[in-house]
Amino acid sequence: MKFYDALTDFIFTEQKPEKADAIFVPGGLYGEIAQHAAELYQQGFASLIVPSGKYSIVEGKFTEVQSPEKYKGRYFETESDFLTQILVDEGVKKSDILQEKEASYTYQNALFTKDLLEKKGLHLKKVILSCQAYHARRCLMYYQFVFPEIEFIVSPVITRGVSKENWYQSEYGICLVLKEVEHCGSQFADMMLRPCLCPINVGRDDKDCMQSVTEI
Repeated sequence: MKFYDALTDFIFTEQKPEKADAIFVPGGLYGEIAQHAAELYQQGFASLIVPSGKYSIVEGKFTEVQSPEKYKGRYFETESDFLTQILVDEGVKKSDILQEKEASYTYQNALFTKDLLEKKGLHLKKVILSCQAYHARRCLMYYQFVFPEIEFIVSPVITRGVSKENWYQSEYGICLVLKEVEHCGSQFADMMLRPCLCPINVGRDDKDCMQSVTEI
């Protein structure tokens, strides 16, 4: 066992997919999370997909798609619209997609998804989280907090070239993962003690990490 295995196991949480009531897709500019959700849908793991997200609270607008390559340069009103386009392109029926289009960070992804489900009268028992691998622990933390009644299965996908096998081999990977550890700690305090406040330090991973690498 290597000394960093505990960090790897904590951040890169993952479970084997199981039959579920729905698949949640937290917002972002990396479309692999939608592609993965579509794969799970096509394999029969769930018949409902809920993509969530407006745009980053830091940017204040939808910026450029990061991946997949064929979507770069295209403009979308919201992250949810971007993810939904991928889902449809991958063969998901529009009638099986329920969009949440107001969330600006992970906590809101969970909160606003819950509001949407309640308005629709949907009561779910088991849900798959299709999220970025490096972001899996924080996603699970927020969704479990907001949905204590739901059993979550984390089925992540590798983005940004950062995985549990290689994160410790680059400055960018190390920075990204250690910032997730930091965010889990600081935002846990906000979540438990100040749940009505916005979490701090949200959405800055890429910019902070690139600056850190440049400084080194």
